[in-house]
Amino acid sequence: MGEAKGRVLIIAGSDSGGGAGIQADIKTVTALGGYAATAVTAITVQNTKGVTGIHPIPLDIIEAQARAVLADIGADVIKTGMLGDAELAGLIVRLLNDYPDIPLVLDPVMVATSGDVLVDDTAFTAIRDQLVPRAALVTPNAPEAEKLTGLPNASLEDQKRAGRALLETGAEAALVKGGHLDGQTIHDVLVTADTITVFESERQDTRNTHGTGCTLASGIAAGLANGIGLPDAVDRASRYLSEAIRTAPGLGSGHGPVNHAWRSGG
Repeated sequence: MGEAKGRVLIIAGSDSGGGAGIQADIKTVTALGGYAATAVTAITVQNTKGVTGIHPIPLDIIEAQARAVLADIGADVIKTGMLGDAELAGLIVRLLNDYPDIPLVLDPVMVATSGDVLVDDTAFTAIRDQLVPRAALVTPNAPEAEKLTGLPNASLEDQKRAGRALLETGAEAALVKGGHLDGQTIHDVLVTADTITVFESERQDTRNTHGTGCTLASGIAAGLANGIGLPDAVDRASRYLSEAIRTAPGLGSGHGPVNHAWRSGG
């Protein structure tokens, strides 16, 4: 990769409620000094209370969006969100083959907070076997890490073990998030080939947590795209997310969005 210019190509679905998905990604990358370009994979009908409709974008249109961006604007990082089928995972592999110098930040959106599985078996297999080994960073929550590795993930030591297992599959780094685990202190564990770093944050008593996974992964991607080292990019994105949760506007009657604009006083 050449000189970092802050460019992040986001391949993800649209959230009409604006709290998660590609809307959260764009807001986060922009707030943290990056440039967000997109390839929209699906249009969802949703608000803070849930998703009531999904309209997938045809695969050739998704690919055309991504290639139009890469051929002209370029990207310093590719960041992906929920990938609903194996064909979409295969498309991302083709893009990575054609642009091998662009690192992938893979948010393997597979298990909801409720425990519901969000992708089918073929998509899961493609993510695990094709995309995780190509990732510069994979950012699973505890249930996703457990599903990807087959290892229990109920403690800090389990998180470290899962991170090491993900590296053994080929990922360059793994951030195993602990927000789904019990305890007032949340531990997010960054595992690389050389180090294990534990990031701590205090759990906030709030319903405003919609899109936190998207926000954290995009915040890290923005840092990497601007040439910030991985541990510092994770630390900066974590602090940004904590404040975005703390200052959430309290919109909607379900799981509300965070305040992506807090750095600008919004």
